[in-house]
Amino acid sequence: MSRSLRRGSIAAIAAIAIASLSSCAAGNAPDTLQIKPDNAAATLGANLRLNNIVVVTGEGTAGDYTGPANVVVNVANTATIPAELQSITVGNGATATFTDAAGAPLSSIVIPAGGAVAIGGQGNPSASVSSASVFVGGFVTTTFTFKDGRKVDAQAGVNPDAGENGRGLYKGFGPTPAASSTPSKSASPSPAAPSTGAGTPTAGATTPGASPTGAAVPAGATTPAVPAAH
Repeated sequence: MSRSLRRGSIAAIAAIAIASLSSCAAGNAPDTLQIKPDNAAATLGANLRLNNIVVVTGEGTAGDYTGPANVVVNVANTATIPAELQSITVGNGATATFTDAAGAPLSSIVIPAGGAVAIGGQGNPSASVSSASVFVGGFVTTTFTFKDGRKVDAQAGVNPDAGENGRGLYKGFGPTPAASSTPSKSASPSPAAPSTGAGTPTAGATTPGASPTGAAVPAGATTPAVPAAH
């Protein structure tokens, strides 16, 4: 093989190798592949990160839905001072109410400095919306507002607590059904005394068949006549 042919072959092989490496680098990059996390995430400033944002509706819900829902999110704070989450809104202004793990109301949820707080699920504080209009299986805008006035929006996925088979990734994270009130039992009326067919005699009235002295006369007996006075 001539020297010029060898140089040409080496140049061709190098070009193919460079193209392959460039292709791999471009093809594996998340930006190139348009890879997005399964659940929504958002950052606020340099220190706040909101991960796994999901709106969870009731068990067995699907399609267009209006009703109670819970917001599930993990908020991490890498700052040296606490952050205070003041409100969460879902869709067009449905505002969540906060409660602690025991169900007591909270005015806000504090994320400690250098720590994180999971909102939603057993043993965690919760953020519940009494009535949200969403599409189960779609996305809805959720807005997180902090006490310092900063806020961030995220397109959160909407998922049911569990499907028709009673299973799901968010089983136990949805709104708790309201307990049905049990009607109180009314007092049972006292049993009526058996009727004898005769009215109750009034006080002082003489019972028919009684002797003048008040002694009872046996059935079938004849009342003796009272002798006339001379």
